[in-house]
Amino acid sequence: MKRITAIALLAIANFAMAGTSFAQSKMVRANVPFDFTVGKQLLPAGTYTIKEESSGLIAIRNHDKPITVLTIVDQDGARSPNGGKLKFHRYGDQYFLSEILCDWADMDVAVRPSKTEKRVQLQQAMVHPSSEVFIAAR
Repeated sequence: MKRITAIALLAIANFAMAGTSFAQSKMVRANVPFDFTVGKQLLPAGTYTIKEESSGLIAIRNHDKPITVLTIVDQDGARSPNGGKLKFHRYGDQYFLSEILCDWADMDVAVRPSKTEKRVQLQQAMVHPSSEVFIAAR
């Protein structure tokens, strides 16, 4: 009887560990064809993985270079029922990550505008209209 109980507890522990590792592996991957800014950090074009580190904090990692940026995000009410996408604000030739919308990774978050983005937005308001750019995410 003790052996059956031990095996049952081991099976439950394995299922719990599998669930935890699956939840932690939820991430968004995207190929961004242009340089963009998150916070104060200018990131080069390339393939990125975005993963929620904790509630309200995401890590953005470049696959080709040893670059990782942590940034604070807010839960976004917008849902993207058709897969995933990254939304960027564009001012002239500068891009700023604005939102990560991905239903299967349960990541619908808005990146807070940085002081740099606000400054560029004010500078470019008179010269170029702003626009939004979307990149598909996997």
